[in-house]
Amino acid sequence: MEYDLRRGALHALASTAAFSIMGACIKVAAATTPNELVVFTRCVVGLLILLPILLRRGGAGIRTQRLGGHLIRAGFGIASMYAFFYAIGNLPLAEAMLLTYSTPLWIPFIAWFWIGEKPPMVVFPAAILGIVGIALIVKPGMHPINTFAAIIGAMSGFFAAGSMVSIRRMTDTEPPARIVFYFALMGTSISAIPLLWAWQTPSLIAVTALLGAGISATLGQIQMTRAYALAPAALVGPFAYVTVILSAGLAWLFWDESLDRWSMLGTLLVVSTCVLVSWPQKRALAAAPQSDKRSA
Repeated sequence: MEYDLRRGALHALASTAAFSIMGACIKVAAATTPNELVVFTRCVVGLLILLPILLRRGGAGIRTQRLGGHLIRAGFGIASMYAFFYAIGNLPLAEAMLLTYSTPLWIPFIAWFWIGEKPPMVVFPAAILGIVGIALIVKPGMHPINTFAAIIGAMSGFFAAGSMVSIRRMTDTEPPARIVFYFALMGTSISAIPLLWAWQTPSLIAVTALLGAGISATLGQIQMTRAYALAPAALVGPFAYVTVILSAGLAWLFWDESLDRWSMLGTLLVVSTCVLVSWPQKRALAAAPQSDKRSA
């Protein structure tokens, strides 16, 4: 596969901004809305956004020979989503993001085992450095924590890693919009089942927040899918740490979760992680023949 880390990183950063907004919207909605309805709404909004776009392209826009791959991606994604949204509703926003964005710790190992992408050695210390930075931002253990919600949040990171690697596995034949469409279609179908016993009419504020979450999540999904199509999973994954930084800022702005000097130090460490993990790829591109650079 041909790589373009620079473009992949830009798409990854765009996805972090969208997912940070999604997290804030979910936190607002989760205060009064059951998790089952939150997950369903996020999926159905994405489906409604993507369906007209793909239908304008005709059957070719949604025709696929990779239904099994899409189902695996949807299974990982929905499991991660249920766990993630539960954590957001029961933990401080930045802390919930920390637990979910343990994803880059799992990605190199899953990608290596599943699709044979052996990561450069720098990825391993970089992932540790990133986790240290996140820990400085949210300082886990320095305030009471919902242990069950924390475990569920950590599980969401593992499931998200499986989902991201499954995306990478399909991008040789599946364009980003189609991958996100099938996730929305299958996710909507799966998440509609619990509504049979968990339906609750949401308030106007919750509806607005749920729509915002669905729109921003769909945009984030498209950007993330493009990022994983352009660069190896292990190299793109650490950029997800930026979501924690942005979420911490939103938490400070709307919920008075203040940032101190340790949080600022953590921010620097996270940014350093992104630079460190991209350095081997930059050197490889710099050493490549000009014809190879144009094709990257």
